[in-house]
Amino acid sequence: MREALYAFDDAWRAKGFFVLAGVDEAGRGPWAGPVAAAAVILRPETRWPELNDSKKLSEKTRESLYDRIRGDALFHAVQLVPPDIIDEKNILQATFLAMAQAVRSLGVEPSLILIDGNKKVPQLPMRLQEAVVGGDAKSASVAAASVLAKVTRDRWMARAHREYPQYDFAANKGYGTPEHAAALRRFGPTPLHRKSYAPVRECLAPGLFDRIAEPV
Repeated sequence: MREALYAFDDAWRAKGFFVLAGVDEAGRGPWAGPVAAAAVILRPETRWPELNDSKKLSEKTRESLYDRIRGDALFHAVQLVPPDIIDEKNILQATFLAMAQAVRSLGVEPSLILIDGNKKVPQLPMRLQEAVVGGDAKSASVAAASVLAKVTRDRWMARAHREYPQYDFAANKGYGTPEHAAALRRFGPTPLHRKSYAPVRECLAPGLFDRIAEPV
């Protein structure tokens, strides 16, 4: 068991922050699809030996934990911000928006919000936040949020794959793999692509593609 994850959260609860929310995101880097953010408030007695940063877990373990977190957590919420808002606001601001929406969707005001990363969320009260660099590998609450965010987004991209199989979203999840880049050059961008990202923007040059790619 990764006791340090739980000890980190317990130390905050010992300071009086009993309603402790972990917040993390998934999907800042991909060229396509939404950015996802999750907020989770675990039961203080929760102890799952396999819980860790979602990026360090197998897909099977993530899927198992996803169901356990949703079934056992005191409160949880996931929010997605779509590509057009990412293009309008930029990815950092879109991520902040997703995080704020997730926290507000919990149904309870946390005593403290542990935000993965080195920045607090401007849309949330600063006094209620603590930015934790590498939080998904330090805090059980943030690790749980990372699992919900990643699985939710991965499932979203798997559904997108059924509409646009030529981009292989089920495998690349919208990230810029060589195969994705080749498909983008061949077929052009879809409505799911982030037009402000350079590899996608380059494919929108006048005369390169007559129209946005459509579902198969």
